[in-house]
Amino acid sequence: MQHQTKEMSETTELFFNPEDIAESLSKLHADKRLLEFLKVPKEYKAEVFAHLDPDFQEETIRSIGSEEVAEILNAMTPDDRTALFEDFPDELIKSSINLLNPQERRIALKLLGYHSDSIARLMTPYYIQIRKEWTVKRCFEQIKKVGKKVETMNHLYVVDERNRLIDDLAIGNLLLADEDQLVSEITDNYFVAIPTVTSKEDAVSYFEKYDRTALPIVTESGVLVGIVTIDDILDQIEQQNTEDIQKFGGMDALDEPYRQTNWFEMIKKRGFWLILLFFFQLLTASAMGYFEDEIQQAVVLTLFVPLIISSGGNTGSQAATLIIRAMALQEITVKDWWIVIKKEVITGLFLGGILGVLGFFRIMLWQYAGWFDYGEYWAFIGLTVGFSLTMIVMWGTLSGSMVPFVLKRFNLDPATSSAPFVATLVDVTGLVIYFTLAGLLLSGKLL
Repeated sequence: MQHQTKEMSETTELFFNPEDIAESLSKLHADKRLLEFLKVPKEYKAEVFAHLDPDFQEETIRSIGSEEVAEILNAMTPDDRTALFEDFPDELIKSSINLLNPQERRIALKLLGYHSDSIARLMTPYYIQIRKEWTVKRCFEQIKKVGKKVETMNHLYVVDERNRLIDDLAIGNLLLADEDQLVSEITDNYFVAIPTVTSKEDAVSYFEKYDRTALPIVTESGVLVGIVTIDDILDQIEQQNTEDIQKFGGMDALDEPYRQTNWFEMIKKRGFWLILLFFFQLLTASAMGYFEDEIQQAVVLTLFVPLIISSGGNTGSQAATLIIRAMALQEITVKDWWIVIKKEVITGLFLGGILGVLGFFRIMLWQYAGWFDYGEYWAFIGLTVGFSLTMIVMWGTLSGSMVPFVLKRFNLDPATSSAPFVATLVDVTGLVIYFTLAGLLLSGKLL
């Protein structure tokens, strides 16, 4: 531990990469982390603090003096500070805001006043805005005046006398222009902006579509109030992907990282879906009970139940995964449901046909090789399994692809059509298809 602490101290002295320092701190024992954090040079402390784990951030705020807390919070970027406050309890938010200087306090309260899910929560009010009647020389003077505080200078934002956004200007265009040129001479009056009421999730598509590292945030009347940078959007994308994966696994998304989620919260997030799926699986037992007579007369049919239901569940999960991802990438919308049906029915029939043929030949091979005797009606048993696989796989692909559309139509998250949910649905209906076909093909023979 002493060696690790010494190594940490040398790291903070020689290298000032905030992310690396924060990662090194996270590896230390709890009673050493705070001491090492206090050794971080003052000018880097706020950046390092922004990359620490939420629990360590709260622990640090509560442990160090108010003067040092004030220095850190005032030096943090507004978007990072807002993200920090979102993880704090109310009493700590209040005491922390009181430590801010008047300007930073106004900014913090303004950002916290936006809806927690809106993109405005992620914005920073520090950017470079210019006027169209300014010269290029005047713009450079403005950059030197306020540039130290801004997160990015890739674009400058042109506003009118009411602070409404009218254009954005790439810094490269400014560098190539003459000093005496007016801003209005080098702008094209084209820009992309995100309304403050846009959700964080919907804002991601703006960055994906326009391939920008920062985008302006405007009110409904077009007033420029801040910008959002790509680093915050990347965090949002990671969070969305994590939530979707967790939901697709058959549970509610965790509100906090796995290590910070206590066992009671874990039970709440996972228990509901497990109970719901349990009751759905009871329908499987009910379906088996309904065909009890057929099972008693042809016990051999039960040998292929696992094969039947797993094939349908697997194809249903495949289809659901493809459609949910296509929706997330905006490759398809609810209006494309008929196109998806046609494609999935054809795909399902071909895939089911392949598995059906394999199932039939498996029974034939075992029969002729003498590895198992299916009786004189083995061919009809093979046809039952083959046709059942074809129909169930087709039904699985159709169900798996349509459930996300149904959820989306009712403004629910398509990711909640998880693999377990689709698989359970296909299990129940698959048994009905299997034993119904068995009743038709084996009637007067085994049944």
